[in-house]
Amino acid sequence: MAAKTDYYDILGISKSATVDEIKKAYRKQALEWHPDRHKEDKEAAEKRFKEINEAYQVLSNPQKKAAFDQYGHAAFTPGGGNPFSGGFPGGQSGPFTYTYTAGGAGQNPFGNFDFGDPFDIFESFFGGGNPFGRAQRQQVPRYSITLDFMEAVKGVSKEVDVGGKKRKIKIPAGIYEGARINFGDFTLSVNIKPDKLFERQDDDIYVSVIIPFSLAVLGGEISVPTIETKVKIRIRPGTQGGTMMRLREHGVPHLHGRGKGDEYVRINVLVPEKLTKEQKNIVERMAEEGL
Repeated sequence: MAAKTDYYDILGISKSATVDEIKKAYRKQALEWHPDRHKEDKEAAEKRFKEINEAYQVLSNPQKKAAFDQYGHAAFTPGGGNPFSGGFPGGQSGPFTYTYTAGGAGQNPFGNFDFGDPFDIFESFFGGGNPFGRAQRQQVPRYSITLDFMEAVKGVSKEVDVGGKKRKIKIPAGIYEGARINFGDFTLSVNIKPDKLFERQDDDIYVSVIIPFSLAVLGGEISVPTIETKVKIRIRPGTQGGTMMRLREHGVPHLHGRGKGDEYVRINVLVPEKLTKEQKNIVERMAEEGL
């Protein structure tokens, strides 16, 4: 039998990870490895998805986590003599399951595949509701929609065709990839296109800017883009490549509650490929002085 992968490695976290860090890592991995996103190799994605759910079920439970830390996978092996050696009751692993449901012709107004149950992230992580209580809820049609990056950040109103009728729906600012919104008579799974300039992690925005070598050495001021406008930031003399600068409240609006995330500006330094003779002499003198 092949050895199982360490649960911490599966989620990409350390043994000292907090509950929130475990939850964040699980959500990221579950979204990345959902089988609907890997149609070219669905079998491998399904296997990985199940491993991710199994890892989360153990590491999110203090007692199971402690047993795993002490006994490893043997803690959940039948006959292992440990508190959880009976395995995973009912085969449930993690709060997300996955099903494949595609609407028939004319039923899906968005023309996209419905991701279904695993995207209860909106309810289970951002607003409550028991993700295991789906069987008790009335079944309603499910659709999916793809939004541009900025539409998801700022919110948007869309006119869609639901069951042959025009409907105007409102997507709230700060909506997450994979969120599922209940509109009463139908639910909507949200997919978000990546942006060429900005990267998003939860409610924080990341952007990279390139500054010339001289500015990194001498310092100065530059203008950087944010999701709303451009702002000026000061570059300190001697700024190193890879430096991260934080702009408070310039990130994504919080989906629940007031305020916004932050923007992080990553500074990359452009080293000139060609120098004039005078410039080369200056650099050589700097090198002689150990600079």
